[in-house]
Order: sequence, then C-alpha cells, then structure tokens
Amino acid sequence: MTEFLLDPRLAADSIFIADGPLSQMRLMDDTRFPWLVLVPRVPGATEWLELDGGQQRLLLAEINQAGNLVRAHADVQKLNIGALGNIVRQLHIHLVGRHEGDAAWPGPAWGSGAAVRHAPEALAEHVALWQTRLR
Repeated sequence: MTEFLLDPRLAADSIFIADGPLSQMRLMDDTRFPWLVLVPRVPGATEWLELDGGQQRLLLAEINQAGNLVRAHADVQKLNIGALGNIVRQLHIHLVGRHEGDAAWPGPAWGSGAAVRHAPEALAEHVALWQTRLR
C-alpha cells in the first residue's frame, strides 16, 4: 500500500486543521469565504466511487460535521459542497459558506477571482478557532 501524500496545490492553498477518522480537515487560505476542505487519507483516490462502503460512510459523517461547522459561521446563508477534481485530481471535498452579496454571489466560489490570503497571524487564529469548534 502506498503512503498518503497531500497534493502540493492543496498544501499551498490550505492549512491543516485536524485529522478526522478518514480525512484531513483543512482551511482554504481565502478570507472571502468560510471554506473547509476534507481530503480523505486514501492513497491514489480520485473519486468518491473508489472508496469502499465504510470509507464512504466515514466521509459522509465528516462532511456532515464540517458542513454544520461552516453553517454555524456568521453570515452563512447557503452551504456549497463540491468535489470537482478537474485541476487537483486527488479526492477532496470543498465546503464553502456563502451569503448573498459575497465575493462570488450568486456564482460558484471556485475560480471566482483571486484568493485573498490571511495575514500569517490571522491564519493561525482562524485555524485555532476551527480547532476549538471541533471539540
């Protein structure tokens, strides 16, 4: 069995929050949206259908947990969930909190303008906040 390796583009665009039973939970480094990414630690997985039934159930539970965390964020009116994989093939699920008038509304957040990165100290604070919400 090969080792799980995070795609370099995901590593560059997000920061680790915590490990769940199946996935890494990561925060997208974009201040425009409350945006989490789940990356199943399944080497070589590119599609949901490549996961076995147990892995799919674990991932669904993680999506529910992360989705509820995003929905609890201030100003979130709508939760967008997607696993596109057209650019980054590694299986990963985006959970993006949206609201009317946000930077991409009503279109998709993916590919909508340039990310607005957190200042380093603000990024560390956001990660700590998400870690606290997980408890």
